[in-house]
Amino acid sequence: QVQLEESGGGLAQAGGSLRLSCAATNRALATLSNFGVGWFRQHPGKGREFVAAISPSGLNTYITDSMANRFAISRDTAKKTVYLEISNLRSEDTARYYCAARKSEVSLNVPAYAYWGRGTQVTVSS
Repeated sequence: QVQLEESGGGLAQAGGSLRLSCAATNRALATLSNFGVGWFRQHPGKGREFVAAISPSGLNTYITDSMANRFAISRDTAKKTVYLEISNLRSEDTARYYCAARKSEVSLNVPAYAYWGRGTQVTVSS
C-alpha cells in the first residue's frame, strides 16, 4: 500500500514559480524507488490530464510536450518524495494537481496508476 500526499500548491502570480511535492507518507514503505510516479492535473469540470512522470530509477522522465519548457520532475529517493517544478506560471496552470504511483515503470494513462494522493490546488493570478 502506498499513501501519497501532495503539498506546495497555493496562490501564485503569473510568471512566478512553484515546486510541488509528492511524499510517500506511510512509514511501512521503505522506499518509493520501486514505483513510477506521475503528476496529473485537473481543471474544473474536466478529466485528469497527464503532466509529467518519472521512472523508478529517476533516470527517465516524461513531460507533456506543451509543458516541457516550463515543467520539470525529479525525485529524492532518500526522502521518498517526487517534485514537480513549474516555472513561468500561466493562468491555464490553475488546476488541482495530483500525484500517483504504480509499481514498476510509468504510464501516461490515469487508469494505470493504483495509488493517488488527494491533490494540491494551484491558483495562478494575473
